[in-house]
Amino acid sequence: MEGLKSMRSAPVYTCRIRHLSPLVRASTLRYVKAPYRNRVSMTMSSKSFNSVSASIHPLDGSKLSHSDNTLPSKEVLDLWRNANAVCFDVDSTVCVDEGIDELAEFCGAGKAVAEWTARAMGGSVPFEEALAARLSLFNPSLSQVQDFLNKRPPRISPGIDELIVKLKAKKTDVYLISGGFRQMINPVASILGIPSENIFANQLLFGSSGEFLGFDTNEPTSRSGGKATAVQQIRKAHGYKALVMIGDGATDLEARKPGGADLFICYGGVQLREAVAAKADWLVFNFKDLINSLD
Repeated sequence: MEGLKSMRSAPVYTCRIRHLSPLVRASTLRYVKAPYRNRVSMTMSSKSFNSVSASIHPLDGSKLSHSDNTLPSKEVLDLWRNANAVCFDVDSTVCVDEGIDELAEFCGAGKAVAEWTARAMGGSVPFEEALAARLSLFNPSLSQVQDFLNKRPPRISPGIDELIVKLKAKKTDVYLISGGFRQMINPVASILGIPSENIFANQLLFGSSGEFLGFDTNEPTSRSGGKATAVQQIRKAHGYKALVMIGDGATDLEARKPGGADLFICYGGVQLREAVAAKADWLVFNFKDLINSLD
């Protein structure tokens, strides 16, 4: 988040949206007065998007150096099988790409931004600092984001659609929690049948002429520890007895804390971040392992 497929983009409208609760996330264009004047955050309708089947093979864990946590304990398996809710990271987990890297490459700043992404996901710099630095390298306009969404549909990780179908069949609630941007995540959620209110992600902000203004710093996922905050909000609102976080980065690992996720499963099928994998309760390289373990 490479086959190309053209899609009609949704028209962009401006409106004011009142957030009814911490868990209600806006899914349309927002017009915001402060602290910038005449700024808007654009969210595309995702109904016309189709995914591109990823032609990658998950990384082979047997050829990599990592801690011995690829075989889950009985306690970990029990928590996984009895989870009331599962929260997924999006970039390099649900999707095979890092969305901001792909957008930057599309806008001509791919290499520099990818280097910052590696630092951010490894936890070596505060997330909010890395996010601002990456965006400042290419300052995407509204028209560039729309063009990107039209020309580059999401690339879904192998097996993720089947896993989510199986979780739903077990009456397990599914959430997407991402440090990426809602503009790119809404199409993914639509493909996987995840409602917009179950998405926690950042918002790009644009001026009245479509110029880039920044991102909404009020979103919890815009800063370090934000995913943990989102997970805590979800758990408190719904009273889940068992909640699991699945992802590949340091910000996903942070979600495993009191009042947050009970279990952190590290997905290394796209990117293996050794420091994160070593602290995971369970390290998997293929979503098939999680699917089969639910039987």
